[in-house]
Amino acid sequence: MAEFLVKVADEQGHLKQHVEHGYSEAEVHDRFTQQGYLVYWVKPRSLLSSGGMPMRRSRLKPATFLIFNQQFLTLMKAGLPILTSLDLLIKRQRDKFLLQLLENVRERVKGGELLSDAFAAQRVFPKIYTTTLLAGEKSGNMEEVLSRYISYQRLVQTFRKKLAVSLVYPVLLISVVTVMMIFLVTYVVPKFADLFNNLGAQLPTITVFMLAVGLNAQKYAWAIALVLVIAIPLFWRWKQSDRGAEQFDRFLLSLPLLGEIRLKYQVANFSRILSTLLQGGLPLVPAMQTAGASMSSRQILNGILNATERVKEGQSLAKSLETEKIFPDLAVEMLEVGESTGALPAMLGSVAEFYEEDVQTALGAAMALIEPMILIVMAVFVGGILISLYLPIFTLGAGVH
Repeated sequence: MAEFLVKVADEQGHLKQHVEHGYSEAEVHDRFTQQGYLVYWVKPRSLLSSGGMPMRRSRLKPATFLIFNQQFLTLMKAGLPILTSLDLLIKRQRDKFLLQLLENVRERVKGGELLSDAFAAQRVFPKIYTTTLLAGEKSGNMEEVLSRYISYQRLVQTFRKKLAVSLVYPVLLISVVTVMMIFLVTYVVPKFADLFNNLGAQLPTITVFMLAVGLNAQKYAWAIALVLVIAIPLFWRWKQSDRGAEQFDRFLLSLPLLGEIRLKYQVANFSRILSTLLQGGLPLVPAMQTAGASMSSRQILNGILNATERVKEGQSLAKSLETEKIFPDLAVEMLEVGESTGALPAMLGSVAEFYEEDVQTALGAAMALIEPMILIVMAVFVGGILISLYLPIFTLGAGVH
């Protein structure tokens, strides 16, 4: 299905414009006409927007979406119908991108679609959210299901903020060191080369080598920049392919320390999502499919999909994951205990909490190790450059005396 930009007028004459999914312009036009709207035009979204300019893709802000769901849950608990709740939230929504999506959701619900289908049709909202709404609609307990999703989102955002705070200083340090090294090699070293050429002195081997590096870096800077401009998009395209994503992910997981942290983060994320879906009343197989689709690791994603097929055949969750050898032994043992006691959702929550704490601890230890290593590398590199540049000056000074 393609995306179309639709401009219509309702019975009161109010003009509305939003994105609609359909098979063709005629199909979308007929659909709105049958619903009683006056259709002004239907245009492919990829070509035009409301102002005739190219449509710019936006992203759903997690914090804004969390606030929306909290307000949505409050209105439903107050006994308001879904359509009335959506109308109130649309009037107070300040995020233009989310406002556009909610207006489309409201129109779809008015047309008879399920709330979960209306959100899923936007192709923006997380699959876990639309699946959670579907579970709430089937069980007739939308409030409880949505409450669990909000709790899940709070935990996830808190965890990600802690990770981001832990990474701020190392990223800043690496950036500063990189800029300093580029400045020294491409600007400072060539300046010393001019000075030594004027002196006409015999230079040490280390100085000759460093001057050659600096002069070549300055001379071929445009070529290096051109190679990076070409290589980065090619690498990104390769990484987005199935084969490239799997190979790159295998490389990341094989890294010492960092690979283990990435694996534990994926395990915690999968366990948290699966626990939320199971508590919402979703069966195990579709819950595994939704949780697996949320994984950023291609290798773990493929392993979960294979495990899902084994669960379909009648194997237990723990046995299926153990066969794929993608989860740590401790996690598999905990899941096996949860299945045997009939408390799998609660045990999945415990697995998520355990590995989230483990990730934070391991990340803190890694940062404590990486930061001094960066400083040592910087000291060695900068010190080597300074020694190579000032050694001839010291030699000349000693010769004069």
